[in-house]
Amino acid sequence: MRKQTMNRETAETKITAELSLDGTGTSDIATGVGFFDHMLILMTKHGLFDLHLSCDGDLEVDQHHTVEDTGIVLGQAFKQAIGDKAGINRYATVTTPMDEALNSVSVDISGRPYLVWHVDGLKDKVGAFDTELAEEFFRAFVNHAGITLHINLLYGSNSHHIIESIFKGFGRALDQATCLNNRMSGIPSTKGSL
Repeated sequence: MRKQTMNRETAETKITAELSLDGTGTSDIATGVGFFDHMLILMTKHGLFDLHLSCDGDLEVDQHHTVEDTGIVLGQAFKQAIGDKAGINRYATVTTPMDEALNSVSVDISGRPYLVWHVDGLKDKVGAFDTELAEEFFRAFVNHAGITLHINLLYGSNSHHIIESIFKGFGRALDQATCLNNRMSGIPSTKGSL
């Protein structure tokens, strides 16, 4: 089973995460940032991962360290859990609606970290959540997981719906890209490694 437990402690956050790529969508998540917890639960459910995560962060400062460091830890856990990438699909593109919002998420488990974030028009906050932190989460995840990720908002007007559709889409795309393909022999690259 492709599974990894990670712990990370700094002066700003203390995080423990257990990620299983071959799960059923169960989660137990507590970061202290309600909207962010909701997004991670949705990502896990629609990606069919199992995720147990707790973060004790310096929320008295703001939400930035909690959200970014969670992305770091999840990216590290993902990179370890995926292993040598033998037999995976590697690529996936999904389009996910949420009411009036529609986005496209494309993933390449390439070993090369790169984020394209084309999401315009978000309000500054959804409840108490700083919406700019959504991009920070994905950048941290990408940089530590070693994946290429393109997130393109096609249209939408409600910031909650936009961000929710992105997290759901990311979970779905990551699930498809990590799925084992019985037609794939070895590493999905002509170079022989990723």
